[in-house]
Amino acid sequence: MDPMTNKPKADWDPRSEDVLSDQIKAYDEMRHRCPVAYSDYLGWSLFRHEDVVRALDDHDTFSSAVSSHLSVPSGMDPPRHTAYRRLIERHFEPSRVEAFEPLCRVISIDLVSALERGMEIDLVTQLAQRFAVRIQCAFLGWPDSLHAPLLAWVRKNHEATLARDTAAMAMIAHEFDGYIHDLLETRRQAGTAAPDDITTDLLRQRIDGRPLSKEEIVSILRNWTVGELGTITACVGILAHYLAQNQRFQCQLRQQPGLLPAAIDEILRLHAPLISNRRVTTRPVEIGGRRIAAGERVMLVWASANRDEAVFGDPDEFRLDRSLDDNLLYGRGIHVCPGAQLSRLELCVVMEELLKGTSEIAPVPGRQPVLAIYPASGFSTLLLRIG
Repeated sequence: MDPMTNKPKADWDPRSEDVLSDQIKAYDEMRHRCPVAYSDYLGWSLFRHEDVVRALDDHDTFSSAVSSHLSVPSGMDPPRHTAYRRLIERHFEPSRVEAFEPLCRVISIDLVSALERGMEIDLVTQLAQRFAVRIQCAFLGWPDSLHAPLLAWVRKNHEATLARDTAAMAMIAHEFDGYIHDLLETRRQAGTAAPDDITTDLLRQRIDGRPLSKEEIVSILRNWTVGELGTITACVGILAHYLAQNQRFQCQLRQQPGLLPAAIDEILRLHAPLISNRRVTTRPVEIGGRRIAAGERVMLVWASANRDEAVFGDPDEFRLDRSLDDNLLYGRGIHVCPGAQLSRLELCVVMEELLKGTSEIAPVPGRQPVLAIYPASGFSTLLLRIG
């Protein structure tokens, strides 16, 4: 304990060059050296699978209400969380997800066919980001005219994150909320002629007998979109990079596309598309031999927990027969990702079409990918050659 601040002494520096240069490697090392670690920047971080699972299952102690800003429903606890969660889950019912598959495939085919063959391309900007934006707009019923502004927004957000420019990040977040406000106003003015999509449906939903407020709808759409744009982009980059680095398995998938669902979950276990989520303690708790006071920030580090040797053996061993129950890719418990089925469908379709529409996905000799840095994951730049 630091006598000057009455805070624990830092066990590590999440912003050090060693950590940011290779997050997955650094978190593996922390899981072995200090599995429950304190830093001034993040507060407490949990690196072991069992500790992360304990926090997820004990939402009374590890609260999701971590922000002063409204966050529906991911930043809520029961009982408040329950009604919002039920409202949101209906938009991800299996029938709705299955009905989206043909449009998802059209978008994937269009984007893959536009990739230059035999040339060095940046798969992040030329496929992953474009897919994330177009697929999100299509599912939510947003117009094609938003593709270009959202792609520009993604780039600005990425640059501000890399620069750690908090003022710019706040302005960029405000800009995104402006897009949502415009979409809602357009639908309100259209009345019964508004498009029959998820965004319009939210305007008609009620919670506790009243309509959702504008702030609640903006929060729901922000959480869906900002999170999905980043994670879907990261997922596509991570998957393409793995296939480029593993040519034999790439060939196997071309011949046996039915292996893709299990392969995608396993590749994303190896290299997490989402680094962590936040919690705050509601009371003192001991975990991993460390005493954590009430009101402390706690980071659940998926990127480490999903590589824990105690659960998965060799974390770098690729296996298609792993139990989905252990894989925390989509979370667990009351906050498990409601869009997991949709995400799995989107990723499976885009990778199917990437494999069907190409003869080769290969690294470019001498051109190393640039890893994304916290809080992002995946790659900032991924130069590949597509045949």
